[in-house]
Formats: sequence, C-alpha cells, structure tokens
Amino acid sequence: MIKKLLILLLVGLQLHASAQVIDNTAAFRNTGRDHFFRFHYDNDYFTKTDEYYSQGIMFEYVAPGLKKFFLSKLLLRPFSTDAGYGVALHIFGYTPGSIRSDEILYGDRPFDSNISFQTFSIQVDAAHRQKISSFFSLGVMGPAALGYDIQYNIHKWTGNVLPHGWQFQIHNDAIINYQVNYEKQLIGSSDYFLLNAAAEARIGTLNDKINAGFNMMTGRFNNRYNPVAPDKRKTEYYFYLQGRTNLVGYDASMQGGVFNKTSPYTIAASDITRAVFQADAGIIVNFKKVYLSYTQSYLTREFTKGHYHRWGGVSAGFAL
Repeated sequence: MIKKLLILLLVGLQLHASAQVIDNTAAFRNTGRDHFFRFHYDNDYFTKTDEYYSQGIMFEYVAPGLKKFFLSKLLLRPFSTDAGYGVALHIFGYTPGSIRSDEILYGDRPFDSNISFQTFSIQVDAAHRQKISSFFSLGVMGPAALGYDIQYNIHKWTGNVLPHGWQFQIHNDAIINYQVNYEKQLIGSSDYFLLNAAAEARIGTLNDKINAGFNMMTGRFNNRYNPVAPDKRKTEYYFYLQGRTNLVGYDASMQGGVFNKTSPYTIAASDITRAVFQADAGIIVNFKKVYLSYTQSYLTREFTKGHYHRWGGVSAGFAL
C-alpha cells in the first residue's frame, strides 16, 4: 500500500507539471530571495524525443533556518559572508533509444532511475564578485527508485506505448555524492549584461566528474553579487546561455552502482565518452514573488554508440 501511494504521488506530480542535472544554484537561477520554494521539471518530450535522459524532477526549498539542519554542517563556507541554505528532492530517469523491446539492447544506454535527497549552501563574496555552492546527496538508484512504476503509469494514463525492458535496469545501489560549484564574474555591464566563468566538481557513488565553462545573461536583472533590498528590487526578464565541457570519471547511470555489481547490463568503462559538452539556453522572468523559466539543453555523445541528446525544462517558484 505504501509503495502504491508513493507511485501515485510521484506520477501525479509529474502529470501536474504537464540529468543533465538541474543547475539550481547558477547565477542565472538566482531568485534574489533567501526563503522560497521552486519546482523544476526536465523532459525530452519538449524536444520530441523519448530516450537517454528521459526526465528529471526537483523540488527545492530554501530558508535561513536550514542553517541548523545537521547535514548543513558538511557544506563549504569559505567566505566570511552569510550563506544561504536549501534542501531538494531529485528524481531522474534514463532509458535506451527504444522502450519497446523485451531484450537487452546491447550498445545502447541501460534503463536507470534514481531518487536522492540533497542539502546545499550558497555563499557569495560580493567584494570579489564570486560565488561558491556545495551539495551533499543521499539516495538510491535502481528498482527501489520506482522508475518503471512511474513511467508505466504515466504512459498508461496518457495512452502512450507501455514501456518494455525495465527488467534489465541497473540494480539497487546507494547514492552518496558531494559536489562543489564555483562562479566568478568576468564582465558586468550595469545590470543588463553579465559574463561568468564557472566550474564544478563531483565525487561519489553516482558520478565522478569535473567541468568548466562560461555562462552569460542579458536583459534586465538585479545584481547577482550584491544583496538587494526587497523594496528596491526590480522585475527581471532575461535570456541566459551556458556552455560547459565535462570530464567524466565514472557515471553510475551507465556503468552501474559502485557496491552492487549484479546489474544485467551496463556500459563498459572503455565505451564511456570521457569529454562531453553541454549547452543550455533559456528565458527567465522573476517578478514580485513569482519565478518562471523555460530551458533547452544539448548534450554530446556520452558513450561509444550513442549520439547527441536534447531536452527541455520548465521551472516555477515563489517567495515565502
């Protein structure tokens, strides 16, 4: 009964919204608030595909009181300024190029799903126009993440082809990951143009990788490296663009978990593409207490026989 209720909850949330991980702490995602709730939804449906990174969901809550949360003590605070704190629930699903086969599709991406709870902090050094974010994640991948149940019920309720092949998904394993993101302003022209250098490092059982690149914003927005008084905030509307090159050490969504080696099919380490480029572009509107965004993303080949992949995403949030 508990499992059925959880499936109904997750599916209902996804249908209401109507990995590749959602980059929620980047400068272009800043809401300018220290207390808010935000929902993110990625799906390759927005690009008329149904493969690889099939969908991603994140529920995010930020509040000053989370500083006292015991896991927040694991987060980095290198600057002397106050930090913002948040928690998030992540749900991600991956499939091969076809969900119509009851046989293993060798050379293709394996089925995989994961659910994880994350605590994070954001700290800004206004004097040097830089920002650092850190994240600690705990969760599970495999059948325990209910990837098959979620996709089956969505396709059943929407009248789409029912998925086949999930019996060959990557088996249950633990997710324990740590991540650090850094941004530094390179060029800023009033509050209408911003160019940042960005870097990221991840280590753990889900993925090990580093990346670096640039992001830019153009439009009308509040200063990203200085606090803004609530009564002086202005409505924001802007376009952003981001490009990053990832150097991949390990990816459990393709290679299987670190502890459990019984998965029926995984991609060999020799077939993993070690250098992967990702580009993201989107439009964001942030007015009064409401935040809205739409994004399109592009990812180059992740494994030998794979190909590039595209997906879209929407976000909605509100200040509390």
